[in-house]
This record gives sequence, C-alpha cells and structure tokens, in this order.
Amino acid sequence: MSEKTFDEKLIELLKTESDFVDDTGELLRERIKRRAYDLDKDLITLLLRDDTLAEVFFEEIAGRWIFNNNKFVAYLKDVNFLDKSYTKFKNKVRLNIDGKYLPERGEVSLVWPYKDCVLEGGQTKEQKGQDEIFFNEILAPDEINQMFEPKVLTNWKRHTPNGEQDVTEIQRDENGTIRDNLIIKGNNLIALHTLKKQFYEKIKVIYIDPPYNTGKDSFGYNDKFNHSSWLTFMRNRLEAARELLTDDGVIFASCDDNEQAYLKVIMDEIFGDENFVSNFVVIRAEGGGLAKQVVKGHDYLLTYAKNIKNFEPLRKPKDIRGEIVEKDGKEYWIEEDWLREEFGKYGTCYYEDIERIKGKAKKDEIDNGIEDGQYILLDKGKNKNIVGRYRALDEDGSKFYSVLKHLNADGKNELKDLMGEDTFAFPKPTSLLKEIILGATFFKKDKEAIVLDFFAGSGTTGQAVLQLNNQDGGNRRFILVEQLEEHIAVCKRRLEKVIVQEDITDGHFLSCELKAYNEDYMERIQSAESTEQLLKIWREMPRNSILKWYINPKAPEKAEEEFIKIGDLDKQKWELAKQLDKNQLYVNLSEIADETHEVSESDKQLNMDFHANKGDDE
Repeated sequence: MSEKTFDEKLIELLKTESDFVDDTGELLRERIKRRAYDLDKDLITLLLRDDTLAEVFFEEIAGRWIFNNNKFVAYLKDVNFLDKSYTKFKNKVRLNIDGKYLPERGEVSLVWPYKDCVLEGGQTKEQKGQDEIFFNEILAPDEINQMFEPKVLTNWKRHTPNGEQDVTEIQRDENGTIRDNLIIKGNNLIALHTLKKQFYEKIKVIYIDPPYNTGKDSFGYNDKFNHSSWLTFMRNRLEAARELLTDDGVIFASCDDNEQAYLKVIMDEIFGDENFVSNFVVIRAEGGGLAKQVVKGHDYLLTYAKNIKNFEPLRKPKDIRGEIVEKDGKEYWIEEDWLREEFGKYGTCYYEDIERIKGKAKKDEIDNGIEDGQYILLDKGKNKNIVGRYRALDEDGSKFYSVLKHLNADGKNELKDLMGEDTFAFPKPTSLLKEIILGATFFKKDKEAIVLDFFAGSGTTGQAVLQLNNQDGGNRRFILVEQLEEHIAVCKRRLEKVIVQEDITDGHFLSCELKAYNEDYMERIQSAESTEQLLKIWREMPRNSILKWYINPKAPEKAEEEFIKIGDLDKQKWELAKQLDKNQLYVNLSEIADETHEVSESDKQLNMDFHANKGDDE
C-alpha cells in the first residue's frame, strides 16, 4: 500500500478526535481553527503524535516544542486540503504582523498570502489578445518534494558552427563540472531543481528578466498576477536560484515600478539585506511619449551578492587618461596618486619625502618595488619625483555608477538586424548584459564563470556571453531556461547566427527539454479555444495522464453537462486543469526505466551522464 500523503495523515489524525467531526464523519474546520487559536491542549497533544506533522507545525526552542498555531491555521484555511480546491490568490498584499493589521500594532512588516506555498506557474503559446490562465496550487510538503525531484531530459541536440548534430557525450572540466552551454526547455522552477545537483554553488552570475506584472506585456508569460501571487511565483524561483550561486556570486533582476518595491523586500529576505549591492537605474528610453502622468524612461536592476564578504565589486574597463605602457607583453597604466593613502594626506606625495615622513622601512620597500619593476619613478621637475604603480589594464577596472544607459530600442533593432525580422517584442539590449556580466567576471580568475538566465526570452544573455568570450578570450558558459516553444526557437536561431556571423569557432551549445508528461495536457488545456476542444481533452486524459488521486477518471454524460453549464471558458480550463497531478508534469528521473514513458536508450545514457556525480570525490 502506498505511503500516506501529508494531507491524508493530518485528516486521519484529526478525525480520531470525535469533537472535530460532524455526524457524517466530516471535519469541522472552523472548530479546529478556534481550538488552534486557543492553544487547545488536546489538539496540541494530538498533533504531536505524528513526527511528520510535528516537524511542520511545531518549532523547537530551548529544547521545547512550541506549537505554531498561526501556521497550522493558515494551512487549514489556505491549503484547502479537505477538498483539494485551487487557491485563487485573490488576497491583496497587506501590512501586518502575526495576523494583526496596522490598527492593532505599532510595528510594520511586509507579508503576503500563500508566502510558503509553491506556484508551479505556466507559460503558454503567445497568442495576441488571449488571456493566460495561471494555474497555481498549494502543495503539501511530500508533494513538493516529488515535484522538485530531478527530471528526465530529452530531445538532445548539439548546435555547432557546422550545424545541428546528435549528442553523444556531455563535456566536463577537470573538476567534473558540466562545461557545455545549455538551453533547456521547460518550466523554470522545475528546471532549477533539476539543475541543483549538478550546479549547486557553481553559478557565478545569474541574470533574470521576469514578467513585470504590468498586464500589458505581449509575452506569453502570465503578466497579470496580483502582487501576492507574483511574489510567491518569484520567491519560489529565487530560493532555488540562490542555492546555485557560488559564494562570491551575484544575481541581477530586471524590474520596473510595478514590482520593484515588492521584489526588493523578497530579495532582502532571501539573499539578506546585508548582501544588497545596488538598485541600478537603467535608462531604457529617451524623449517624450504618451503618458497619463509621467513618461517612464527607466527600469531597475536589483543586484545582490550571495555573500558580500566574498564578493568582488563590479568592475568596468577603466577610462585611462594617463600613460599606457607595455611590459612583459602586457598593457599597463601607471597610477600616480596611490601613495596618498600611504601618506594619509591629499596633494602630491614625492619620492624624496618618503623616508622623512614614513621612515626608512617604507623607503626601502618602495626602492625594492622600483628595482623589481612594480613601481616606476616619474620625473616632475625641480628634482622631484613621484612613485608610479603599474596596474594591469585587463585586471584593473573602475567601479560601477548607479545609473546605466542601455536603450530598449537598441535591443529590438539589433535582434531584427540579426534575425532579418521582428521576432521578439521587448528584448533587452545585448550591451546591458555584456556590461553586467563583464562587471561580475572582470578578473581573469572569473573568465570561465557559468552564467544562468532562467527567464531566457530571446536569448540575449547567451549572445552576450558568446560575444564577450570572443572579445577578451574568456571561456564563460551559459545556461538558458525557457518554457515557450516560440522563445526557444528564437534563442536557438539567434545563437546559431551569432556563432556563424562572428566566426566563433569554439561556439556551440546543447539544447534539450524536460520530458513532458501531464505538461502536454496543461499546454493543450491552456491553448484550447472552445468548450468542445476541452471536452475532447477531458475524454483523453484518463487514458494518457496521471489524475489527482481523488478524481473519478470517468466522464459520464451528466458530468459533461455540468461542465458545459459552467459557460466561461477560463473557468472550464481551471476546472479541467485541477484534475491533473502537478507532481507528474514532467517525467521524474527515478522513473526513467518505466516503459510507459518511452525513454530511448540514447536519452537514458545522456541522462546518466548529465545527472552523474562526476564532481564528487572519485
């Protein structure tokens, strides 16, 4: 017999208390909630009987188990675990503490409904004028674990300057880290967890351009979330992304005024406000425009370090106005005022004054540096010299300014010139991605960094990485994750063209996708244009998909009549999607040998290679 789910355990346990059930054996949810608020001893004792439940609803403090009644009540109310219904996420973001709103408290903190749930999220075909149904659901802990298991990857192809080829092996470096550039098609939350084992703490740079939540974006992403669901959508993904960052890594997140303040709060919590680097203002447009209030000409770029203590400040090539010299086959600029810090004063610090002001030991140190070529004496006349210090151009840069200028029109035009047509509505300019990726990988030790973009869009991040490597001889690698088929196609074509046009001889990338199971039906449901199409899908689902355990797989005539009476197509889609088991959107790696999934032998081998523990001690 299969192991009980978290919900089943909780329901079964609560029903053992006669005071919690009615005459029909159904739970009296409101009575249970009142008991929880009252810290009822019988309820607490009951929940402590099961270790799994205790781990969720109790906290250990100073060796004692403390009942978190707010969390328990929130689970009863928000999870709807009795009827498995879908959360509508209609609540607004509120300011409260411990469930008490501002009139009741003198303190303020930002919270939002469903903060601790998982939003699977969906992106569908880009169809102008069609609203997307955003399927979301709160899952119990054991269901979440299943959803986040590694998935089977399929449809492998290697894209090279010589065209598309079959994949026979996955390249790794001497440490066992995968070194192929990757484009992965599939839900980005699930893809991040599939990447977690192989790329845990190995990603140096993450850039994302998530949906701005404007309600006007033409992308196929759902761009009309209310704040609470958008926050949860982002939180789930940012928490997973943080685990992939190196300890000196950095994440950049583009956003605008719609969610900037909210996103800042989430990222402060996930990455720590002490690791905040900057909220860059990115100038994206110039001139006037039609606007009710103010013409908006900028976006934001929220930037956080994984660990600010280990993070090198972002750098850009130095604007050298002084002398540039070549020494030992390398270009240097000569810094003339570096001794000011040593002398602790402003003004010119002359070589002749070093011993008098700093002592003989400092004078000997400077002389030794001049002798071994670290410093150089520069004649300033009147028998006065200053000590110049050699600084390598490729390892010495200026710090970033908080305002960046990269016009969106440039991104649109460059993509149109490359592709020969308008293929994407609002691509970010490559110049922006180049500047920030170079800024985070400026030093030689970082030029083999891995760059991740899990809202890949048109593939701007991949192009920026390829072009940067071509310019400075770096060996950076990219990982792009995207769900929309139309966007994946643009990514592939774009990067293939860049590789050929710029003669990037070592330019290549692998493409693959999460092997769909129920996701196929999710996509069909979302793209359906009539009730008749939905009914056809419904009749197929019991034979070819995994339904929720409590769903009757039969669709009798009466049930179809009730379904038709719903009338609203969006509501019909919602009801139909509820029946699909979200743990089975994609094929779990653990089920790769199941003949039902028809995984080819070559895919089995590639998945073994991809998911292998090559980086572990061998």
